Amino acid sequence: MKQLVPFTKIITTMAVSLWAIILHTPSELAVLLIAELILLAVTGLLHTQYKVVFTLAVFAIFLAVVQYIGGGTLESAYVTGLRMLCMTMVFIVLLATTRLQDLTAALVTQCKIPYEYAFMFTAALRFVPDFITESKAVQEAQACRGMAMKGNIVKRLQSYGSVIQPLLLKSLGRSETMALSLELRGFGNKKHSFVAKVGMRGKDYAVVIVLAVITVAIIAYSRGLIG
Repeated sequence: MKQLVPFTKIITTMAVSLWAIILHTPSELAVLLIAELILLAVTGLLHTQYKVVFTLAVFAIFLAVVQYIGGGTLESAYVTGLRMLCMTMVFIVLLATTRLQDLTAALVTQCKIPYEYAFMFTAALRFVPDFITESKAVQEAQACRGMAMKGNIVKRLQSYGSVIQPLLLKSLGRSETMALSLELRGFGNKKHSFVAKVGMRGKDYAVVIVLAVITVAIIAYSRGLIG
């Protein structure tokens, strides 16, 4: 997957998400999910991103339970959880195998998304790991000062308040530094150039053709044109 350009991975992500929407039975979605897990295992991402996979699985189970409690059937609960997993699992491949600057270049030059929106999207992705790291650092610092995260819900919320406040202050400082840096680099100029080369090659066209064939086959299958 690392040999494919970002635009091909974006098309793959959109195609798999479309498949997850079209398929409507637990068995069909389970087959799609297994195929995604095999892809993650082959590319080595299942081992390196197992925490993300586990978190998504837990959230999918939560959605399925909410669907069932809200009056849905057991089958609809399965479909909700599996569909969520299928649509989000493919994003692991996109984000874990693509440099953010290459993704920005592909979004602007090939997807024709305005640079400002593409930059906001990739900047948010880039700062999520930093935000999590800073959150852990603040919690450890507060724990060294005697703060305890134990107790009832009210006490825990009060304890997390002492974590959120310095975290927000650090985030504001980071955003101000980033805004100043962008101004100095001429952010907002209508002309943009990218160092990354994201043009499609032969293997990319082959993947897109395969995706198109599979999409047509799934649409035909869902409408009963093929059995």
